[in-house]
Amino acid sequence: MRLLTCLIVLLVPLSAAGADKATKETFGSGGRTRTYYLLVPESAKKAGSPPLMVLLHGSGRDGKSLLDPWTPLAKKEGVVIVEPDATTSQGWRVPEDGPEFLYDLVELLANQINIDRRRVYIFGHSAGAGHALVMALLESEYFAAIAVHAGALPESSFPLIERATRKTPIAIWVGTNDALFPLSVVRATRDALKAGGFRPELTEISGHTHWYYDTAGDINKKVWAYLRQFDLPNEPKYERYSYSR
Repeated sequence: MRLLTCLIVLLVPLSAAGADKATKETFGSGGRTRTYYLLVPESAKKAGSPPLMVLLHGSGRDGKSLLDPWTPLAKKEGVVIVEPDATTSQGWRVPEDGPEFLYDLVELLANQINIDRRRVYIFGHSAGAGHALVMALLESEYFAAIAVHAGALPESSFPLIERATRKTPIAIWVGTNDALFPLSVVRATRDALKAGGFRPELTEISGHTHWYYDTAGDINKKVWAYLRQFDLPNEPKYERYSYSR
């Protein structure tokens, strides 16, 4: 197995209250230096083996954009949260941004923090939502469950549904007035997943648009209530892929 190399070059306090301190850090993955934001709340340290939430940002943003919206819940529930930056701010790409990059990040944290390896979740917003859904298919035995806001699978990814060896629990939230991801597109994702044997849960928020941040607190509570129900039935299994150009 390839040796995972880690190079921590930044450790910068970010906005956090009390004893909880978020940090901005970097490490090496895939020949690149990658950036992520990490919060290990005191409540998570006391939990012994806390769950880990990987948060994937939307286009035009970075991982820090999801730090503040998720910090209150992470502190209350004892959840470790990590928010990586995509290779470019325009969105997430395979293979540059995963599965291998996310695997490297989770394994790095697993070696530093005593996280519960069977309770590693992904939440994604917008472009991050689409990437999270693809990860649910490619790494169904590695991530326990996936939840997304304002996103869908691209039709080109529908064939991947049949490749999933486990039917990853998936929940989707979308606004009825989302101009970037219309209901018809999101429902098509739900229907394709159902046809492939998944049991996705779709919540359509009346009058809600694509904008996440004003209602993030309420959405995040519902996301966590869904995700926390699930853990992997076995030890996590990572699937490696080769890619042709």
